[in-house]
Amino acid sequence: MDILRVESSLVCTRRIEGLKQASLRVLTNVKGKRLVAVDPVGARPGNWVFVVEGSAARYAAGDFSVLTDLTIGGIIDYWETEQDEAAGAPKQKVG
Repeated sequence: MDILRVESSLVCTRRIEGLKQASLRVLTNVKGKRLVAVDPVGARPGNWVFVVEGSAARYAAGDFSVLTDLTIGGIIDYWETEQDEAAGAPKQKVG
């Protein structure tokens, strides 16, 4: 799994049968690399999300027949780093 940020929706008027009507999102990592993921959770631009990769991504999409190797598993509301925890700092608020 990895944590990425949603950049935008991806609209495709023509696609292979194996993608069905899955919603697609463009994601970026901390280095600015763009990736495309299936989005069964309804993430919006600006959301931080965690993704499921590889063959598990097909299960996470909710339909094993969807051909994907990257699926958004959830939208992150906040997280706490080890440094925050050690310092007693408040949790990281996202969005």
